[in-house]
Amino acid sequence: MERVKVWKPSEREIEEAKNWPVWQKGESVFDWFYDEDETFYMVEGEVEVELDSGEKVRISAGDMARFKAGTGCKWKVIKKVRKHYRIG
Repeated sequence: MERVKVWKPSEREIEEAKNWPVWQKGESVFDWFYDEDETFYMVEGEVEVELDSGEKVRISAGDMARFKAGTGCKWKVIKKVRKHYRIG
């Protein structure tokens, strides 16, 4: 099962995401565990996420991503992040 999916969203997906809450974070490194599915649209910034499996995923401004519940990882915020997110 794919734990993380990253894609270039359609205009419709971007417009929908603009109605979701906003989360921001400066340059940092932290561990994270997804208790629930989360989908987000990265408005600005760049991150490298290392999954517990060792796989690394890079997410940048303009990307949409989905993390499945049960995914453990370490976030490295390379450039300040601003994203719209939806839980569940």
